[in-house]
Amino acid sequence: MNQSFSQTQKENKSIANNKTLAIDCMGGDFGPSVIIPAALKALANHSDLHLFLVGKEEEISPLIKKHPGFHERIHLQDTREVIAMDEKPSRAIRSKADSSLRKAIELVKDGQAQACVSAGNTGALMALATLLLGTLSGVERPAIVAELPNRQGTETHMLDLGANIEATSEQLATFGVMGSVLAEAISEQVTKPKVALLNIGEEAIKGRDSIKLAAGLLQQQADLNYCGYIEANQIFNGDVDVIVCDGFTGNNVLKASEGITRFLYDRLKAEFDSSWKNKLAALMVKPVLNAFKKRINPDQYNGASLLGLREIVIKSHGSADEKATLAAINKAIIEIERQVPQKIQNKISDLLNAQETSE
Repeated sequence: MNQSFSQTQKENKSIANNKTLAIDCMGGDFGPSVIIPAALKALANHSDLHLFLVGKEEEISPLIKKHPGFHERIHLQDTREVIAMDEKPSRAIRSKADSSLRKAIELVKDGQAQACVSAGNTGALMALATLLLGTLSGVERPAIVAELPNRQGTETHMLDLGANIEATSEQLATFGVMGSVLAEAISEQVTKPKVALLNIGEEAIKGRDSIKLAAGLLQQQADLNYCGYIEANQIFNGDVDVIVCDGFTGNNVLKASEGITRFLYDRLKAEFDSSWKNKLAALMVKPVLNAFKKRINPDQYNGASLLGLREIVIKSHGSADEKATLAAINKAIIEIERQVPQKIQNKISDLLNAQETSE
């Protein structure tokens, strides 16, 4: 049975004047125990925020009953099924019509919510979001984009991070346009985002044919700040704002980056713990270490956008803790405020015209 803590006609009408998210509370490694506290924090931080909390009522209700001050902005959507993290997307689509992940997306499709946030099965999320919401006109396939820290103290947007194992030149060019729009929309400092293609060299003759053709298409975009190729060892320099690649490459770069981050911090900590002299030194540099950890901590960048869909869908990391989950929710709020899908759609037509001219 579907329940809500605010069911009156007056309260339901008020949702239209606020930001409304549908949150899959059963996704990820920790489910409601982590997602609900993060959702409550988001409500405390945003007075105009309403949330559809989607999942098993018996697991969600006890966590939110302790916070009666938010009940008028919480709408509980009871579902009976959960898509497992290792479940095949095709099976999830066919056999789990009452899953929390699907229902969260359907709330967006039906116009009751403006965005969906889920830490669930990535393949199922992508497949269901594409099926139910559809892609923007001119977008063949959505792409997953996330932020990476860089030496400049800002963030670099990288896509695709796993939605498309292979990508055509047209798709890569579309990713570049979408990434540029996102970078400009959510940043107050960036006005003409620098876009680059990830390649095995900076020379024009290097790389796959699809990358070379994509470069040509991006060069034809007069209002796009395309800067050419970038190599993997330049990803974290901060020289560009958007890095474009296929999903196979991007996902490997992301996982390697997360791994090296953990390795460096663990090794540094182990060295400081290796002797009493080093432990004493660690006390002296503790503020520096804490600042370093905070700067490279992937949690603050949690929340990957599924760009190219008609609506906003944010993928939270499966192992996200409360802080990381809140970061994903905040990302959805920002994209609602900046109207990211609408801005992307406005730019895609220019790319299509350039492609027709080059044929």
